Amino acid sequence: MSMDSKLFFQHLYNELEENNSLYPYYKLNRGSIAQQQFRKAYYLQRLNYIDRHVDRSIHPAIWDCGCGFGSTCFYFAMNGIASRGTTIEFYIDQIETRKKYWNRFGNAELFEYAYENLFDNPPAEEKYDYIILQDTLHHIEPLDKALAIFYRSLKKGGKLILVEENGSSIIRSLILYLKRGNKRVIKIYDNILQKNILLGNENIRSEKKWLKAFANTPFQLDPESIQYFRFFMPFMFNSHNLEQKIEREQQYWVQKNFVKRYGFFGINMVFIK
Repeated sequence: MSMDSKLFFQHLYNELEENNSLYPYYKLNRGSIAQQQFRKAYYLQRLNYIDRHVDRSIHPAIWDCGCGFGSTCFYFAMNGIASRGTTIEFYIDQIETRKKYWNRFGNAELFEYAYENLFDNPPAEEKYDYIILQDTLHHIEPLDKALAIFYRSLKKGGKLILVEENGSSIIRSLILYLKRGNKRVIKIYDNILQKNILLGNENIRSEKKWLKAFANTPFQLDPESIQYFRFFMPFMFNSHNLEQKIEREQQYWVQKNFVKRYGFFGINMVFIK
């Protein structure tokens, strides 16, 4: 069983056309052609980054912590790989509907999921080969306790795959400051868990700050894994230049250190146990 990311994206696009409930979380099929290509480029780069750092040959045990609607887990399921996703998002009730759609193309039942608080239900020690944290770790508080749980949960040599926004991006930081000020950690009441929990309020961090947080743990950074994503604006895309723009962006962040730190929207890195 095999499905590459481009075919997966096409099926995802068609699903969004059928299921309006996935909007506004997914806007891949909304807006102009340029906007759609801009979003497609970002989505595929992040998915391919995760896939590239997963060794399928070992029949990996994967935990997608903060799985949201579960798309990454569905991608692995379409490639015959089981995974477990956890979330405390209200839209978890959409996953069963999504399973019916994705069962047309593969075994969506390989994706197991639960509404689960990391601190209430930490996994067993050395259970996973990979932990995926995609737009998730900036929400989890307290961070130091979370990292300790992730470390214990990984097998020796296991990897934590971090896919995040770049906290030193000038534009993104300004937008977030205007929305929530400097209130980076808040307390909310979870109706399902029936208690108050701490939540990182879009508490995104720069490369330097992520490395500082992980420096207080036994995790080891894979220095070759650091990668920045999304610099060009939507109007610069069209229906024919997506791959060209991706290639140019990747050349650009390697060459231009200042632009990399303050201009790119996304940053990814891998930490190893």
